[in-house]
Parts: sequence; structure tokens; C-alpha cells
Amino acid sequence: MTRPALSEFELIARYLSRPVTPGRDDVVVGNGDDCAVLAPTPGQQLAISVDTSVAGVHFPPDAPAQAIGHRALAVALSDLAAMGATPRWCCMALTLPAVEPAWLEAFAEGFRALATRTGCEWIGGDVTRGELSIGVTVHGELPAGSALRRGGARTGDMIAVTGYPGRAAAGLERWQAGERDESHPLLGAYLRPEPRLGVGEALRGLVHSAIDLSDGLLADLRHLLKASGVGAQLDLEALPLATPLKATLELEAVRQRVLTGGDDYELLVTLDPADFDEAQQRLNALQLPLTPIGRVVADAGIQGLPAHYAIGGGWDHFAEKAT
Repeated sequence: MTRPALSEFELIARYLSRPVTPGRDDVVVGNGDDCAVLAPTPGQQLAISVDTSVAGVHFPPDAPAQAIGHRALAVALSDLAAMGATPRWCCMALTLPAVEPAWLEAFAEGFRALATRTGCEWIGGDVTRGELSIGVTVHGELPAGSALRRGGARTGDMIAVTGYPGRAAAGLERWQAGERDESHPLLGAYLRPEPRLGVGEALRGLVHSAIDLSDGLLADLRHLLKASGVGAQLDLEALPLATPLKATLELEAVRQRVLTGGDDYELLVTLDPADFDEAQQRLNALQLPLTPIGRVVADAGIQGLPAHYAIGGGWDHFAEKAT
């Protein structure tokens, strides 16, 4: 006998709903009503971002369901990290081609685990039928007037980056080549990125500008420079090179992935050189390096790049070919 398919509401109740975390009074009305009703913290400003992940565009359709759930929330939370916001609430709009209980259970587990770990209450959403895509809206809070912005870079600022960009791009290449060992550090960097929430919060009031690396270091640096009306002088010798990359690729191939590979979700910041030691000290508790890679200059553009890096705007969904 064929088991009847779950209805939309049974699906939501079984896999996508959960009670409000005990001890929280900021969710007045949560899952199960037409809207969530929230009680923001007095004196705080709201930071809100929405991100859509589409199968075959943002993640491999055959990626582990738990990783897809984690990744969908992580990439949205990364935008809060870039603004220095503390995550508070999230909503999800999930489009599914079919109801597969085992997949849904693993997907929800991946999403819910990261939401719980980051204190981001899952307050509702929507489910519909179609090609697999996940829309996530995240809400964060931060002290009034303290938001990190793309447009604050100043001439003379140091440019610095957290962690080791390039690992996610190499991880995707490994997945596409048939690698399925999720414990591999490069594959893990792609499938389960870690939003740098603690970094954004720690550097509030110290850095002049910030952006998260989703489209690639060069592309996102160009976004920051354009917003600030300045240029950059990069030091290619200073780029942080991850050990797993250096162990498997030639130097130029490593640099190419660091500069143009996307999906790292590290933070790129600019700050007064005199404040660098303080910034690194604040990140010591997170066990995360902050590496100076250049400085902000008055003239537009990025200096210090080989000619083949001089153009290219990063990922564009509507370009005929991604650059």
C-alpha cells in the first residue's frame, strides 16, 4: 500500500516547526500563525538580510541534505557578520520538488543546529512545490549607530582578511571531481561554511569598513572600494595561503583560488594600521588569524595585480558567463 504524501501543513509541523527556545521572551508569536511577532531589544537597531540558495547554482543538488540546511542559513548569517550584528531570528521559504522524509529530516537538522548554536530563533516561513531552493531571511541586532558598512574605507587604511580564503572554491572542485570525504578540510569549508559572527561583533567600533567574501576576494574588495570611493594597493606575497591548498596546488593556482574563488564567507575589513594589534587581540579568543594584505589608496582600482586579474566583477547571476 502506498503511503499517502504529507500535506504542506503536516510537512511544516513535522520537520520545519519547533517551539520557542525556553527562556526567550523576544518572540511574542512564533511558528504556527500568519506572522511572527517580535520584541526587539530597546536601544538596538535591526539588521535584516535575505539570501536565496538554488540547487545547481549555489550548491550541488547531490550534496548532503544536512550540509544544504547548514549552508543555507550560514550564508545568510554571514551578511549579519559583515555588519557586526548579533543574530536573533530567521525565517525560511523552502521550495521542494517532492517530499522525501529522510532528506527533510537531515536538512532541518543541519539548519536547526546552526540556528541553535548561533542563538538565531527559527520563527517561521513557507513551503511550496517546485525546483529545490531555499530562501532565508535573517534578523540581527546591534547597538544604535554601530553597524559596519562597506562605504567607510579611508585612504591609508590597512586591508585585512580573516582566515584562509580559497578553500571553499577548492572544496567545490573536489566535490565536482567525485570526492565525498566530508571530513576533508577543503570539502568541509565549502559544504559547511562558518559565518564570522564573532568577528563582526568583536570589531565593531574599530574597523572602518567590512564585507563578507561570497563572490571572491577581488570581486568583494571591488564592491567595498566602490562604496567607499577609494582604491587599493594589494600585496600578493602577504595573502594567507591555507596548508591544504599549498599541499595540492602550485603557488599561482593557490593565489588564483584565494583571489577569485567564492563561498569563503570570511570577512574583509579596513582599519587604521595603528589599530591592527588591537583587532588581532580581539580575535585571539576566536582562534582566527587576521592577515594584512594591502592598503587603501586614493586612486580608484586595485594596484599590484598581474594583468589577468585586472578585470572581472565576480559572480553575476544574469551575465551570459560568470566572471
